[in-house]
Formats: sequence, structure tokens, C-alpha cells
Amino acid sequence: MTAAKNLAEQGYHTYLIEREDALGGQARSIYETWRGEDVQQNLGKLIENVQSNENIDIFLRAELKRVDGFVGNFTSTVEMDGKERTLEHGVAIIASGASEFRPDQYLHGEDPRVLTGLDLDRKFIDKDPSLEKLRTVAFIQCVGSRIEERPYCSKVCCTHSIKSALTLKEINPDMDVFIVYRDMRPYGLREDLYREAREGGIVFIRYDFDKELKVAKDEGDLQVRFTSYVLQREVEIRPDLLILAAAIVPPSENSVAQLFKVPTNDDGFFVEAHVKLRPSDFATDGVFICGLAHSPKPIDESIAQGLGAASRAVTVLSQRQMFGNAIVAHINPESCVGCQGCLTVCPYEAIRYLEEAKICEVNPAICKGCGSCAATCPSASAQLGGFTSRQIYWQIKKAVGA
Repeated sequence: MTAAKNLAEQGYHTYLIEREDALGGQARSIYETWRGEDVQQNLGKLIENVQSNENIDIFLRAELKRVDGFVGNFTSTVEMDGKERTLEHGVAIIASGASEFRPDQYLHGEDPRVLTGLDLDRKFIDKDPSLEKLRTVAFIQCVGSRIEERPYCSKVCCTHSIKSALTLKEINPDMDVFIVYRDMRPYGLREDLYREAREGGIVFIRYDFDKELKVAKDEGDLQVRFTSYVLQREVEIRPDLLILAAAIVPPSENSVAQLFKVPTNDDGFFVEAHVKLRPSDFATDGVFICGLAHSPKPIDESIAQGLGAASRAVTVLSQRQMFGNAIVAHINPESCVGCQGCLTVCPYEAIRYLEEAKICEVNPAICKGCGSCAATCPSASAQLGGFTSRQIYWQIKKAVGA
């Protein structure tokens, strides 16, 4: 929404496609930022600004079905309420987000006293009066993160748990709050929250990950048992409420990646063109990335990346002419046998197969000149401009002759 609002304010007509029936995504379930900013209040203002902007068309309960074209000339088909609509656009920003992992361990889903971090945030948002009556609350960190299935750190969990623990202490200063962790990673200025929590009486206990952490019911009580890393002794906590700091996970099936021909990493998050030089760009021109779809990150970083993606998009939209690569491939239609070997190896999907002519054709606007097609073509029909077989042979001949 931040990216759409920024583009619209610069005069560019923007389409905002949302799968759910309301805007906001995961922010609708978050209580406060780590700085104490009211997420729901700020989110409400942003949604109001987006909905009232004449340059933004919003599609709710919509799904992207098809994408054709290339930078400056995309055509997307959107299905909404059983009807399809075709949108023409010059660029695309992918902000498809991610979700909170719903664990099947530690009695989650079996006992109502076991919640995830966002479940607790919902209680904060609703001002649940039952929180005032709690005597003991425990947090378990890295639930679903930093394991073989998901080896990455979800980045926001430690800070979010500390912030939630401080909020619980504000509600009831006499409450005992424990955070059971493997490693605490409140990076940057978020370290101040950790110090504040320690000074406020919140107890941090590092557990031995090599030894099992168990959550069970004992005579109606929740029982959390683990081995202290420092004491090397078993510790037991009986909380009234247990909070699981669950991982951030991408969609199991990502159709957007296939539609826009952009890559994802082994974890399922989108991969930018270059982590340092082009952090908001894809290798596919005219397509940009921001938010949780790129990697786990807090709200402030998602907003910053959304603004970054919008600024990168404007560098394309503001051009009157688009210049392609100087070196692109070409397929000789007279010698092409239509084996489609080049189509298979092209990493940019710049080649299409012409059914009627039974040959392949290169789209020079998409081609990056990598030469994969030329190296694969058995009939030598695919050639890279400036690097034809004849030119390469002459280079070899001159090098050997020298």
C-alpha cells in the first residue's frame, strides 16, 4: 500500500490487487511496533488514504491469473468475483507477503492457553480483560525457525516477544514473565528493549537446544520443562499462558513467481537481482519486490522497501523510450527446426515457440544476451549478436596466429 500510495502521489495510475477481502495483510494482526507506535491507527490512516486516492484502483478478493509482455508493456489478467479483467501496466511490484507459521507442537491447537505471537497481539488489540488476571506467562522462541526444514532466522520474533512481554508487565506489573530462548537477536537499537525488559523484571532463560523442550498438561496446569544451558539442570515453568514465537513462512505454492518469471530461494522467498546493488529489483526488467515476500522483516523495513521499490519503478515509468541490450540473441527462422532446446535453457524466458511456423523466436526486449540458446542450439540457428560462430572462429584464429 505504501508503494501504491507513493506512485499515485507522483501521478501514476496504480492497480492494487489483494487476495483477501480487506487491505492490510499481516499488519491487521499486529498491536505495536518495537518503538511503541500504534499499528492499527497508522494502518487505518493508510488504508483510508489509499481508498480515497483517485489514481489507485483496488481489487479485493482478486487473483492474478495470467501475465504477458515485458517491461513497459505488461498485460495481466485478474479474476474477481468470477469475472476476469485485463490490466495494462508498465511495471509490477510484488508485495505478496508471508504468514505466521501455525505450529503443531507444544499443545498449540489443543489447549486454548497456548497461543502464537500474533494471537497475543489480537488480545492486546481487543483489550482482552483476561490478560489482567494472568499470574505467569512464558514465551518460547524459534518455534519453526532455525530447524532443518526452515534454517533461516525469522528476524522479528525476539524483538516482538520482548515488546509483548513489556506490554504484559504494563497490564499487570506483578505478573511473572519468562522468555525461554536459544539465542536472543534483538538487533540494532532494539537492544535497548532487551535492557529495558531485564530491568523490568522479565526473566530470560537460555535452554539447551540439544535436549528436548517439553510442553504438557499436569493436573490441569501447563507444564514447560527444559534444560537450562547455564545451570545444566532441568527447569520447570507452569504458566497461565504460553506464547510461541512462530516463524514467518512464505506460501507453499507461489503462482506469482511463475507468472512473472522471477526466482525464489530454497526457503520460498523471492530473490532480488543483487542483494547489495539491486535490492528491490528482479533480473526480469520492470518487476520489483518489497515486504515479507522478499524475506522476514519488521513493518518499518517493509515500508522502507516499499518506498524503494516505488522509486525504482519510477525510473522506468518516467522514461519516454526504453533501450534494450546492445547484445541480444537471434534465431534464424530458415534453419530453426523447432526442437525448443533454446526455450528450455533460456533463464529469462525470452524465447517463445511459434506453433504455426514450428520455429522458435527471441523477444529482444527481454533477452539479456547470456548466450545459453546459442550454446544449446544443435543447428546453430541461435546466434548471439557480436558473437556468431564465424566471429568466434576468427577470434580464435587471430589469437592462435598471434
